[in-house]
Amino acid sequence: HLHRAILLLPALEAALSNFSAGAAGGVVQPVRTVLPVPRHGGYLGVMPAYSAADDALTTKLVTFYEHLKDSSVPSHQATVLLFDPSNGTLKAVLDGSVITAKRTAAVSAIATKLLMPAFAEVLCILGAGVQAYSHYDIFTELFTFKEVRIWNRSKERAVKFASSVPGPVRVCSSAQEAVTGADVIVTVTMATAPILFGDWVKPGAHINAVGASRPDWRELDDELMKNSVLFVDSRDAALTESGDVILSGAEIFAELGEVLKGTKPALPEKTTVFKSLGMAVEDTVAAKFVYDAWSAGN
Repeated sequence: HLHRAILLLPALEAALSNFSAGAAGGVVQPVRTVLPVPRHGGYLGVMPAYSAADDALTTKLVTFYEHLKDSSVPSHQATVLLFDPSNGTLKAVLDGSVITAKRTAAVSAIATKLLMPAFAEVLCILGAGVQAYSHYDIFTELFTFKEVRIWNRSKERAVKFASSVPGPVRVCSSAQEAVTGADVIVTVTMATAPILFGDWVKPGAHINAVGASRPDWRELDDELMKNSVLFVDSRDAALTESGDVILSGAEIFAELGEVLKGTKPALPEKTTVFKSLGMAVEDTVAAKFVYDAWSAGN
């Protein structure tokens, strides 16, 4: 029911706008609670949300483990619980990993549609995990790029990615090679220190920074953070959770929802960064979309 993330775009755009409208938007969502599992180097995140516009109530439970020796287990695993908001009954348990992958890529695509340069020809993806695939799928469906490049710390995984997606992808031997001259860059890594540097990035490029979801993790260096116009999904979350934002001291220009509402400009002529942390309300609208599609089919 969610094989094409592009179907989520209208619901996600509305949710982002409603979130940035404050109380009037009817989205109730705290910053996620993150519980460390120190013995095993992992985390459990709890992400509840209610959307009045959708009359939908969910919570997502997500575990993320940085560097697992057993690479057959994904770094992120998630489950979404969908409740009946009128009486609190549990209506459905959904695979949150698929929802997370698809809604995250769809929100990056919304940001890219608003912020990328007018004549974007080269897409670069840093990372070759689940999010790399979901971003590739929606970006190549929604936009027309002349070239797609990929880099991953493990070249083997980058080669596997390039051979398993439908279109041509150039495997690059360094992040710098992948990034040089790229118009749109997606960082979907498990990096804890910067892997993308400002002096590599073409002026006017757009970056979707999706990894580094902890206050002490980085994907982007200070130069890139400070010399770009910074957009976020949630100001509160970015100032609490994003090492790229906190440690660089970069100033947040706008939430994506403010651009969608028209209260802040997009500035596609500038070098832009969208720092994506993912919001619970995105899971809420995606879960409701899947549940409604399933119900209609039954």
